[in-house]
Amino acid sequence: MLASLPLPHSIDTRAGLAELRRATQDDADGIITLLADDPISAARGDQASDADRPAYLAALGDILANPSNDLLVVELDGALVGTLQLTSIPGMARQGARRLLVEAVRVRSDLRSSGIGSAMMRWVADAAAPALGAAMVQLTSDASRIDAHRFYERLGYAGSHVGFKIAVPRR
Repeated sequence: MLASLPLPHSIDTRAGLAELRRATQDDADGIITLLADDPISAARGDQASDADRPAYLAALGDILANPSNDLLVVELDGALVGTLQLTSIPGMARQGARRLLVEAVRVRSDLRSSGIGSAMMRWVADAAAPALGAAMVQLTSDASRIDAHRFYERLGYAGSHVGFKIAVPRR
């Protein structure tokens, strides 16, 4: 958990005033539902099945126990409507610059384009990164997420690198 993050934080969206806060184990089902609500995640296996719940709970526990990681959620009118994961990465490049990695940004499908995602990502750049001493915020996005790419570019993110991945067997 990234203890120095200024949380909870109120975010103003077109859908209303929402709260950005740290996730807890009690948020697991809502986060799992948000992952499954995304067609690309669903195609990769995020189906919100009961059989997968233990793996998600273990992953959430690992994230929350790791001081370099945090999982955040957004609540609106008592419902979990957004999430993202942050990882603080110390580095040698760029004169020892720290990077803040953003992963798994999700907003409930019926609330996309309501300003929730923009508010979350502005908070990351304007509040979280400075609080952690990060010199940059970085993220990757699936090549097929054209709308997401336009979203990030509108927020000032540049598609500056090409990423590579390889799947390895899970134990």
